[in-house]
Amino acid sequence: MMFWVLQSLNGISYGMLLFLLASGLSLIYGLMKILNLTHGSFYLLGGYVGLAVLHLTKSFILAVLLGSLAIALLGVVMERFLLRRLHLQEMPQTLLTFGLLFIFSDLAMLIWGGNPQTVPKPELFRHSLDIGGMVYPSYRLFIIGFGLFVAAVLWWVQEGTRIGAMVRAGVDNEEIARALGINVSLLFTLVFAFGAFLAALGGVMGGPIVGVYPGADFEVLLLGFVVVIIGGLGSLRGALVGGLIVGLLDNFGKVLFPEFALFTIFAPMALILAVRPTGLFGKE
Repeated sequence: MMFWVLQSLNGISYGMLLFLLASGLSLIYGLMKILNLTHGSFYLLGGYVGLAVLHLTKSFILAVLLGSLAIALLGVVMERFLLRRLHLQEMPQTLLTFGLLFIFSDLAMLIWGGNPQTVPKPELFRHSLDIGGMVYPSYRLFIIGFGLFVAAVLWWVQEGTRIGAMVRAGVDNEEIARALGINVSLLFTLVFAFGAFLAALGGVMGGPIVGVYPGADFEVLLLGFVVVIIGGLGSLRGALVGGLIVGLLDNFGKVLFPEFALFTIFAPMALILAVRPTGLFGKE
């Protein structure tokens, strides 16, 4: 019994990191119809920048904030000066982000080297907790709580604020949103930057668990797409549920069937697509 509880908590904590990544990916596509392949780079660069800030300041909070904000600024530059020139041209936008993915990957290798690195845990969460006779890292429990908190805040912003209403209007019908006086151009920039911020946040927060290393951008990008495909593009609830499903499947697959680890993820995805092509919470 303890084995199943332990592995479930591991899967849920990893699923929360995938949720941070996939929520921004899903939001960007839902509003802007951009299949942003650079999203994995945002995750990787966020982890590296956060690690650099942590080494300089010894503050995990500053590492999280500055690492995420730096990548959000990179997102603003990308959207304003590159993607804006290819508005509503899905294939050129996809190819552009695909090229940037390789550029950022090589730049990260050049700057930080090829050795895997681990982001030190904050002092407060370096110990483990005894839960019913089971010793479990407190940082993973913090990640679960933090992920739920972010999900609640995103839901409130989306459903209970004016900017959330503008985003929903832009997703439903961009032309009508413009006619209502919504600055869709600025909205695009803010959403893209916020998506980059969430991906980088996942990179910094996940650093103490999975580390930061070359190739992580491609790995998390693949899993991020699986999450949004299962949950449904443009759905925050889908990103949360999809993240938890993929996190649990990935963890149990590696533990129980290591030679079929990818099968345990992609087989359920294919089954869901066969039954519901738009994903569990996607619009028909």
